[in-house]
Amino acid sequence: MADLWGDCAFLKGVVSLDGLPPADRPEIAFAGRSNVGKSSLINALTGRRALARTSNTPGRTQEINFFQLGDRLYLVDLPGYGFAKAPKPVVEAWTRLIRAYLQGRPNLRRVFLLIDSRHGTKPVDRELMTLLDTAAVPYQLVLTKADKLKPAARESIVAQAADETSGFIARHPDVLITSAEKKWGLEAVRAEAAALAESGA
Repeated sequence: MADLWGDCAFLKGVVSLDGLPPADRPEIAFAGRSNVGKSSLINALTGRRALARTSNTPGRTQEINFFQLGDRLYLVDLPGYGFAKAPKPVVEAWTRLIRAYLQGRPNLRRVFLLIDSRHGTKPVDRELMTLLDTAAVPYQLVLTKADKLKPAARESIVAQAADETSGFIARHPDVLITSAEKKWGLEAVRAEAAALAESGA
């Protein structure tokens, strides 16, 4: 599956549902609060330093960005939710777009729901999980920025996140923990994505 990740390219940015690419292959979306590290994780997974744009300013990603891994899989970088330095109407518009995409995309195989490992799940994360439960879209928690934690904290945060979200029905049972900066946990995320690519559209 190494070749799958080596053949990754930006496809397009989408600001409305009529701009979505054909639903002709499995699709994995990366969701999370603003500045949780979605773009950094995508760059680390693909080994491309600037494939997805990163920024220290929350709310930089304001469209749904599609990346293609060969002709096998789409990776989707969703706008961050929660706090964002953008006008309120813009935030409301992209929130509606995200919800419509998540509820209606037939080839969406999984959402990687990124959680900052230093802060754990927040009410806004659980709101999205409820939406995904209702839409019957499988999702998996991916804890980010684990290098910012002390080793003892890293050992317990996975169990804590699993316990906090145990009542959600569409959540994948395995919680992953990563650091884009230190390249920790990337193979586990790649393995999950590769299995979904093998499943076909």
